[in-house]
This record gives sequence, C-alpha cells and structure tokens, in this order.
Amino acid sequence: MKQVRPAAVAGMFYPADPASLAQEVRQLLAEAETLPLRPKAIIAPHAGYVYSGPIAASAYSLLKPLRHVIRRVILLGPVHRVWVKGLALPNAESFETPLGRVPLDQEAIQAIRDLPQVEVNASAHALEHSLEVQLPFLQTVLDDFSLVPLAVGGATPQEVAEVLERLWGGEETLIVISSDLSHYLPYATAQLTDQDTVRHILQLDGHLLGEQACGAHPLNGLLLLARRKGLRAQLLDLRNSGDTAGDKHQVVGYAAIALTEPDHVH
Repeated sequence: MKQVRPAAVAGMFYPADPASLAQEVRQLLAEAETLPLRPKAIIAPHAGYVYSGPIAASAYSLLKPLRHVIRRVILLGPVHRVWVKGLALPNAESFETPLGRVPLDQEAIQAIRDLPQVEVNASAHALEHSLEVQLPFLQTVLDDFSLVPLAVGGATPQEVAEVLERLWGGEETLIVISSDLSHYLPYATAQLTDQDTVRHILQLDGHLLGEQACGAHPLNGLLLLARRKGLRAQLLDLRNSGDTAGDKHQVVGYAAIALTEPDHVH
C-alpha cells in the first residue's frame, strides 16, 4: 500500500468539497494581479483562505505562464503542532487534497536524506496546515509536478540553506516558503510591524524572529541563499486579517513576495 498523507484541514482552512475548492481557488487567482515576473521562489501565507487566500493568490498567479515549466516544488513551512529540531520529511509517497494527489519527488528526497538536519517524522506532517494549504493553489496553477514537503522546526538559516542549495535545480524547480507575519496585534501596530518585517525580507536580511514571521526559520534560510545567489525580492501584496475577513482588534499579517533570479528580472 502506497503511503498517502491525507488532507488534515480540508473543511476548516479551505472547502472540503472538490468543486467548491476548485471554484474558490480559481476565483482568487482570477482576482489577483499578475505581474510579469518569473519567480524562482515565492513566499505565501497559510491561514484559512477567507483570511489569506487573496494574498496567497497574488503569488500563485505569477505561476500561470510557467504551468508547463515547473515540474518540482520544494515546499517549506513551519511546524505548528509537533516540534522538530531541524527539517522533517513525511513518511509518505503522496499528499492528498480534495483536488487529488501530489506525488513526492523520491529522487530529490534521497538527495537530502544524508544531511544531519533532515529527519523523517510523520507526526510533524500529520496535522500540519502550513504546507497543506499551499497545495490546492499549486494543483490549480501547475500541470504535473512532484513535491518535496519539509516541515521546519528549529533549523538554523545555514541548515535550511544547505537543503535548498541541494534542491535548487533549474527553471523546473520552484521553492515555496509558507509563512504568516505578525500574530494577534492591534491593526495599526500590525501594519507597522509587518511593513518593517517586509523591509527586511526585501533586503534579503535573514535575521527574522518568530514574532515577525511564524515561518522565520525556513524564511531565514531562503533569504541567506537568495543573497548568495543574487536574487531580487519583490512585494506583491501585504495585508492582514483585518483587511480581509476579520476584526481589527487582533489581526494576523500576510505577505506575498516573489524572488527572481538575476537573469529573470523583467
């Protein structure tokens, strides 16, 4: 029996019904502005679609022209439920959402299995939403692709960068970092805090703290490597739950950011 990691947050973070989910994702993508950028990496939020879906869509809409180009997605997100020291791979051969199954890239996984910071930890993935909520967007904008899903705990920027360097590949490989920004601040405070965090990200400054971005550990690793490789970061959208679907007393911040390689900047 092939191991499948079933959807854990369908019906909570996004619709469980395949037709409703497909329609919602298509609608979000249709409403997003598409810039002429060819990203090597994107940073997208991972809240319920009603809160962060429009912001995530502004990153995923960039992939429409790359539908047949991108064949492999390296997906990193923070752990919310089960702590791991480094980066955790699942014990599965595919991830499932209401839109179908995404196969894991076994060859790429083998390429990082010998690294001491990489472990297999099924429980770190079992209920984790930070990776799962990105999948319906990827399933909608891309054709056939394989996945390398990594749930990131306390890994250092160097440890994350080492993994990403091994999996960097060419234009067939996209890196996705799943992260929200500040959590549960009043609206005006969150806006200032998140603007400051985004400024650091756009400068490829990989010294973010957890209170600035819940995906700080994977983000810092990407930013370290992006700086080394001369990538350029561009802000696509910056809002919070008070702008989308929540009250303004306590909000969660969301940003969508694209990172392009020097020869792919328009």
